[in-house]
Amino acid sequence: LLVILFYSIFAISPDSCQVWFKLNSTTSLLKPATDHHRRHGFCTLEPLSPEDAEEERLLLESTAWPETPLLPSPLSLEETSDPAHSTFTILPGKEGRQWQIGDQLEVTINMCDFKGRPKKTGGDVLLARLHNLSLVAGVAGKVVDHLNGTYTAVFSLLWEGSAQVQVILNTVTLAHPSEAVTVLQRLNVEEPDRVYFKSIFRSGNLSQTTACNVCLRPTQQPQCNYTDVRTGEPWFCYKPQNLSCKARINHSMGGIRRNLKAKEEKLFQSKITPLLLFDLLSGQPNVESSIVKSGPAGYYYEGVWHALGGSTVNQFNTVTITQCLKGKVVYMFGDSTVRQFFEYLNTELPNLKEFDLHNDRKAGPFISLDYTNNILVKYRFHGPPSRTAPVPISELRYMANELDGITGGSNTVVIFGIWAHFSNFPMEIYIRRVQNIRRAVVHMLDRAPDTLVIIRTGNPKELTLTVALTNSDWHSYQTNKVLRAMFNGLNVHFVNAWEMTLAHHLPHDLHPKPPIIKNMINVIMSYMCPQKGG
Repeated sequence: LLVILFYSIFAISPDSCQVWFKLNSTTSLLKPATDHHRRHGFCTLEPLSPEDAEEERLLLESTAWPETPLLPSPLSLEETSDPAHSTFTILPGKEGRQWQIGDQLEVTINMCDFKGRPKKTGGDVLLARLHNLSLVAGVAGKVVDHLNGTYTAVFSLLWEGSAQVQVILNTVTLAHPSEAVTVLQRLNVEEPDRVYFKSIFRSGNLSQTTACNVCLRPTQQPQCNYTDVRTGEPWFCYKPQNLSCKARINHSMGGIRRNLKAKEEKLFQSKITPLLLFDLLSGQPNVESSIVKSGPAGYYYEGVWHALGGSTVNQFNTVTITQCLKGKVVYMFGDSTVRQFFEYLNTELPNLKEFDLHNDRKAGPFISLDYTNNILVKYRFHGPPSRTAPVPISELRYMANELDGITGGSNTVVIFGIWAHFSNFPMEIYIRRVQNIRRAVVHMLDRAPDTLVIIRTGNPKELTLTVALTNSDWHSYQTNKVLRAMFNGLNVHFVNAWEMTLAHHLPHDLHPKPPIIKNMINVIMSYMCPQKGG
């Protein structure tokens, strides 16, 4: 083994895309570019105040993605990131000893293109996890981009026994190469309306449908301005001929436009297998400490999510969930990933009965009651841009306005998540929306400080071509950073759906599978009732 080690150190060039060992992992990180792809298209909004403008600037700088390569014309796919030609190196453990629980494992990744040439820039979207299928154990890894074609994946070792490391490059099936991020950045500026919406206008026997969106391209056709008076959230529809703007009766998803060049589409269509997959810790490591001072939010062991950093996740069943919810009003706001919580409670709690409001099953709103235990659970979509079936205009309500109408108190729980339907817009659009929601949360906590607020983050998902172009993991990861930064310091709690989905062995899905949702419910209930777990 020593012969192989020294041969690898001295005989193999670090610049080749062969396996090489790196003894010193310290690399100076370059500052990510903040002005790349910051061109302003037709979808630009002025911040509501100077304070909002300064916060927006700081958020954009702090969450700026590493600079990605400009695409040559014509585009050569052979020059894009290719996991089949890329390599990895497991860095030696502390003082060369066997890894122990509580240690951090580091893996260096060297990205190459389809010709086997080392990449010189960063910006690839890498997701990493450490897992053991037999123990149903898993933990998300942290990926550091060194901005020069190399990456470091860091894993916390949290259980005894063998493990597998898997680093996934996230495109259609598994990866977003940096070149695909270049395309997504351009699309969000130049074609934010590639996901479009529509409304029906009706008066008597006259009916017409027009396109709607946060921003509409300037044309000769007049526009109807439906900007919300209280929040300033913008929404526009092209004005129908011979009908008033007041004749609008509903809102629905219109469709998706894909105006990519053939080679650009192939950046999102590659069938890519995991970059790294190898066995680690085939023996039983010695247990020194189970305390991890910094690192992941938690990990799975025997299928159960264990939180790190001081919080405890209890296990709840039908009886203990009912006891926890007794006497409470639970408000749920957001997209379909929050609706999963509502559906879970309806399925699991026999006394919780949904009142039929005759609404579309994907759009809502919904309400469920348990009269015996005095439990009320409500769900409402977050408002436009919402990719839903047709909903009446009367049901289009912005989350901030709804929060302003909640009295709050010790028996009130607010759960929300907002991320999936903003992926095709510039990040400024998302920042504006979350600023309004935060203002409403602050006001609610001012009038009722003992109100419990729980926020669900976004999660990685299965990436078909359409999903990759309209709901990319790259954008979802960015919204998570913005969301956490904006609620930092407030008395709120998070369900880390990103890590809980990434660390699990089940395939990624926009709507995580039932075992993951059950663990998320345990996290939520543990915030509500820390001492009532089963």
